[in-house]
Amino acid sequence: MTAETSQTLDRGLRVLKLLADTDHGLTVTELSNKLGVNRTVVYRLLATLEQHALVRRDLGGRARVGLGVLRLGRQVHPLVREAALPALRSLAEDIGATAHLTLVDGTEALAVAVVEPTWTDYHVAYRAGFRHPLDRGAAGRAILAARQAVVEPGYTLTHGELEAGASGAAAPLIGVTGVEGSVGVVMLTDSVPERVGPRVVDAAREVAEALR
Repeated sequence: MTAETSQTLDRGLRVLKLLADTDHGLTVTELSNKLGVNRTVVYRLLATLEQHALVRRDLGGRARVGLGVLRLGRQVHPLVREAALPALRSLAEDIGATAHLTLVDGTEALAVAVVEPTWTDYHVAYRAGFRHPLDRGAAGRAILAARQAVVEPGYTLTHGELEAGASGAAAPLIGVTGVEGSVGVVMLTDSVPERVGPRVVDAAREVAEALR
């Protein structure tokens, strides 16, 4: 901590991070031990966070992330989309295919930014707001592969899983705290050209760097 920072705010943010990393919540005692502060401090932190709906406590007294976090999260998508657009435009124009940024939203993949190429005679119509299961389509499969650390050679290819006749290539965003997603392209081909996979990986790296 430095003279310019708030110790109380720092502890409150640490509480939120700890709760976000568990599916079962944490007790006051567990939080006290993890933070290295006494239980009274933890009670005060939780009470303040509860007032803002950022934390809730169940009947057993375990603290969990509250629904107020969702309201904050809704403001993240526009910021992420803005940061990703330059890399997506470059990717779409270079490959001549529809480029997209997809983020995890619960158990689904959600396209939050889409850029279509300007010079092609035809391309796949793919819209921001489109949802699909994580286990279907290159975008979702790339995210699942990153979770299991089995992305090889760094991108995922699919054909016909979301739209008949369309192929996809996607690479996960790596090293971006709090953001789980992928960058990819979708095209009307039976197979993805060899150069597309590495190019998608480069674009995903550019987006990740813009978000750090």
